[in-house]
Formats: sequence, C-alpha cells, structure tokens
Amino acid sequence: MTKAEDKNPDKKGKATPKRKDAVAATKVNSITAPATKADRSKNREALKASRAAARAAYMRGDENALPARDRGPVKRFVRDYVDSRRSLGEYFLPLMIFVLALTLIPSAEVRFIAIIFMYGAMLYSVVYGFFVNKKIKQIVAERFPGESAKGLGMYGWLRSTQMRKLRAPAPQKKLGDKV
Repeated sequence: MTKAEDKNPDKKGKATPKRKDAVAATKVNSITAPATKADRSKNREALKASRAAARAAYMRGDENALPARDRGPVKRFVRDYVDSRRSLGEYFLPLMIFVLALTLIPSAEVRFIAIIFMYGAMLYSVVYGFFVNKKIKQIVAERFPGESAKGLGMYGWLRSTQMRKLRAPAPQKKLGDKV
C-alpha cells in the first residue's frame, strides 16, 4: 500500500470529474432524451404533431382534450347556450378599436360621442352579463337537477364577450340553433 491509501482507505482511486461533466452526465430531459441531433429533430417533430392533434381535439370540444374548467355536460350546455345567441359583447373588441379611431379625430364633439358610445357598450355588456348569469343558472337548475350552478353564469358571460371566431373550444352550435 502507498502512503495515500494508508491515510484514507475510502479514496476512490480516480480524479474528481469537472462540474460540467458531472452535470451533463446526470441531466435528464423528462420529455425527450434523444442521443443524436437526428433523434432530437425527430422527437421535436413528433411533439409538434402531438401538440397539434391535442389542440385540434380541444377546439373540436372532445371531452378528453378539454381542461377541467371546460369539462362536463353542464359546461357543454352553457357553451352551446351562449354560442346559439348573438350578443353585443362579442363585438366589443372591434367596437373599442373603432372608438379608439374616432378619438383621433380632432373634433371634441366626435371624441365625446365616441367615449359615450364606449361606456354605453360597456354598461350594456355588464347588464347583459347579469341577465345571462341569472338565465343560465335557472336553466341549469331545471335541466341538471342536483348539479352545482356555481360559476356557470360567469363562465357563460365571459364566453359571450369573446369574438365568436376566437372562442375556445370552438362553437358547436350555429346562431339560432335550439339548445
């Protein structure tokens, strides 16, 4: 035995690795663990395709692809109820862009009318939300006895304020359809 081994018998007999080498050896990617650049590219394409498929299923309204906040027959009914009706709320964003353009006109009267119009639309949207909230809770209590109606009115009102083309999941009912 050498003197070093006599003093410390627990020595490992090899050099301590550099920190970057030790970290690289233990680094594991939980999504993919490709070994080569070609494998990484292949895995990236597979992940991209699976995300696109999941997004398409979500937009179609497939129950398994929906997040918890959108799942269930009651939430589907609320979405269908809102999607089958037209509301001023869905035109609120384009309306605000129009009002913003009107405020650029140098006439004080035009700007004043534009701002009054904006506040009128906001007030209408809030009042509409109040009545939609009550109506949704009433219909859900009739159609789904025993189901909690907590949060459903707000869910429906917020959906009614989104532009129809941008709603997610996409509307399943056309305007005027019976629910």
